[in-house]
Amino acid sequence: MTTPSTRTDVVIRTYGPGQVAPLVDTIADIWADAHPEIVDTPGAATDGLSVPALRSQVLGHVRHHQEGFTLVAAYTHGAMVGFGYAFPCTPEYWFGTELLPQIPEPARAGRLMGLCELAVTPAWQSRGIGTRLHAALLTAITPEWSSLLVRPDNTSGRGLYDRLGYEYAGPYRNTADGPEFDLLLLQVQSTA
Repeated sequence: MTTPSTRTDVVIRTYGPGQVAPLVDTIADIWADAHPEIVDTPGAATDGLSVPALRSQVLGHVRHHQEGFTLVAAYTHGAMVGFGYAFPCTPEYWFGTELLPQIPEPARAGRLMGLCELAVTPAWQSRGIGTRLHAALLTAITPEWSSLLVRPDNTSGRGLYDRLGYEYAGPYRNTADGPEFDLLLLQVQSTA
C-alpha cells in the first residue's frame, strides 16, 4: 500500500468546456469515491445524486455554460485525485425566484460564480487539495461572489466551505420534492 505524498506533489490543471468530455468518467469515479454516503443511499438516484446523474449534470453544464465554464483537476504522479467545476452565472439562474429576494443586494448585483462540484478522493482529503482547487476556480473565473449547494449531512464538505468563508444563505431544493440542500454564499476578497 502506498501512502499519499505531501501536497507539493500535487499539480492543479485547468480545463475549458471543450476539454471536459474525456475526463467525465474519471471525475465521476472520484465523485463516487468521495461521496459513498450518497452513492449507497436508497433513493439517491431518483434525487439526482448518482454517478449517471453527475455525468449528465457535468455534460449539461458544459453545453449550456460555454462562456466561462471551468474545470480544475488535481493530479499526483499522473493520476487525478480531485476536481472541481464552476461557471459564471446570473443570480436569477443560480438562486431561483423563490430564494433570490433573500440574497443580499450586493450578491445579486455582483459577478457570481456557481460552484457545482468539488471532490477529492478520500486518500487525499485533508491535505489542502480542496482549498487549492477552489482557489484555482476563483482565479480562472474572477467572481465577486461564489455560491454552492451542500447536503446538510456533508460535514467534511461543510467544514471546508466554512474554512473558506462561505456563509449559510438559506435552504434550497432543485425540485419541489427533491432533497433539501444548504445554499452557501461567499464574498470573494479581492487580491488586487
